[in-house]
Amino acid sequence: MQKLFKPFFQRAYNRLVVHQIRNSLKYVTWGERKALAKDLKKVYQADRKEQAEAALLEVEETWGAKYPHIFKSWTENWETLSIFFDFPSEIRKMIYTTNVIENVNRVIRKYTKGKTIFPSDQAVTKSVYLALQRLSEKWTMPLRNWQKIIVQLAILYPDKIKLDI
Repeated sequence: MQKLFKPFFQRAYNRLVVHQIRNSLKYVTWGERKALAKDLKKVYQADRKEQAEAALLEVEETWGAKYPHIFKSWTENWETLSIFFDFPSEIRKMIYTTNVIENVNRVIRKYTKGKTIFPSDQAVTKSVYLALQRLSEKWTMPLRNWQKIIVQLAILYPDKIKLDI
């Protein structure tokens, strides 16, 4: 049972672009954060991976001497971070942050926190299922450009997403 639901209850180290930016800005003086954030924006808003790499090198030329640890981190994590550019821009906007995932985890914790022990794996599964059902009732706001996004996802994952046409 512990292995089955471990991802829901344990916060994993994230290597998303938004986390990389937050970690980068953590060590920058307050007066320079805005300027560096503006320069880093060129990296994650690039259309293609190659453009992002060029933008990162450009930003490193400007800021690398003062903050070398930031660009060491970007370089070490680039393989994982650059997967972001494999997706169309509509999907990138959706996966830029993990707010939705964190919200789901928070709701599941809320429903399971008060229980010190579950009698069986099935009881845990039911509890998580009911928490997700309650959460889905609250999600009434559609995603912006959802029609475009679902078509892009269907192209990327034809075996997982079937469109009714």
